[in-house]
Amino acid sequence: MHREPPGQSGELAVARLWPRTARSVGRARHELESVLKGWGLEDVTESAALVLSELFTNAVVHARVAGRDVQTRYVRTADGVRIEVHDAAETRPELRVAADGDEGGRGLALVNALVGDGRWGVGERDGVGKMVWAECAARE
Repeated sequence: MHREPPGQSGELAVARLWPRTARSVGRARHELESVLKGWGLEDVTESAALVLSELFTNAVVHARVAGRDVQTRYVRTADGVRIEVHDAAETRPELRVAADGDEGGRGLALVNALVGDGRWGVGERDGVGKMVWAECAARE
């Protein structure tokens, strides 16, 4: 685990590389829960863990780039946490409406419901691939 020093705005960040396996999803979720507890953000833990699980699972299932790890990065923000999942695949995820019989396709809809419109997206990253992010705000 790599803990970055506070940034210019006083934010703390935790970044880590993970093997692109289903087992890593649970491990990353446990790490995030620990980080949030350390930051005093227990009230955002449940929604943040669900968001991370969805974003990381998408990277495991869809980012099939051999030999490439998945990176997570958690950034303490003024009102909660920003969760980032970096992978080496160029394909960008899209919010879609899954049909009743579909086995998948609901992950980003869940993320959108948990964090709200405009509080998640896809961005560039250093190197190949993309970064998918979401911001979970603490309850007021």
